Amino acid sequence: MRAFCHQAQTLQLDAGQTLLNPEQDNHALFILLEGELLVHLSPGEPLPIATLKAGSCCGELSFLQEEKPCAYVTASRPCTLLRLTQSHLPNLLKSYPQLALNLINLLSQRLRHSTQALHASEQNANIDSLTGLYNRRRLEDIYERESTRCAYDNLPLNLLILDVDLFKDYNDQHGHIAGDFALMLVADTLRHELRPKDAIARFGGEEFVVLLPELNSRQSTSVGQRLRQRLAKTSEFHCPMGTLPGVTASIGLAQMRQGDSLISLISRADRALYRAKQRGRNQVCRA
Repeated sequence: MRAFCHQAQTLQLDAGQTLLNPEQDNHALFILLEGELLVHLSPGEPLPIATLKAGSCCGELSFLQEEKPCAYVTASRPCTLLRLTQSHLPNLLKSYPQLALNLINLLSQRLRHSTQALHASEQNANIDSLTGLYNRRRLEDIYERESTRCAYDNLPLNLLILDVDLFKDYNDQHGHIAGDFALMLVADTLRHELRPKDAIARFGGEEFVVLLPELNSRQSTSVGQRLRQRLAKTSEFHCPMGTLPGVTASIGLAQMRQGDSLISLISRADRALYRAKQRGRNQVCRA
């Protein structure tokens, strides 16, 4: 292998010098012999998505696919690299078949990593970062699926909209961080009191939406009352800030009708929620 390294071209990079960027074609595979390379998706990003040490290679995807690189690769300190072109590759793979296996393994690892990263980003796009519940985007997808399934099987589908009572006053009195912990308390209560098949989402601010498939209005009202009572009984809770007072919630409920969209169903549940607020809060009202 050393003999081949003497035949191939070596490349020296100074700290801060860019090796690859998406604006320039790349016709070589680079093996890092000494130094360190940083990989960024866009210039000026403070944190790299990957750090390459001696023994790593880069440029393999653009080299093999004959396309421009998809990231910026920059030297964080002086580097020495081996530059392999198409003319080097046949002789190299013939003389050192283990290198071909190593390249295949490397490509497999990077493909697996990319797939996992894509899956994680899709998951994160559907999750509310504060409470860990679904967000509105994911709720819309679930409603499309559940409404179609329940309508096909002639099963009821009910929706609860829960709003934390006097939440602005709570924030004003205890601070917004305390308000965040109160929302997490509500989220934990919903998770523990509902079935796995029930979809729970933070709809925005202090509002939460729950889809209750296969339950009729009477059963769903009982669920709403159980949630309301569970929160009302939690007069205080412990969190990293210390002991904070609990919160109560008002709940509106509506059952899906033929032709309902998620918005029309929420609209009816929201009117029921408004009545619960008017009647003194900490109540459940049905549309």
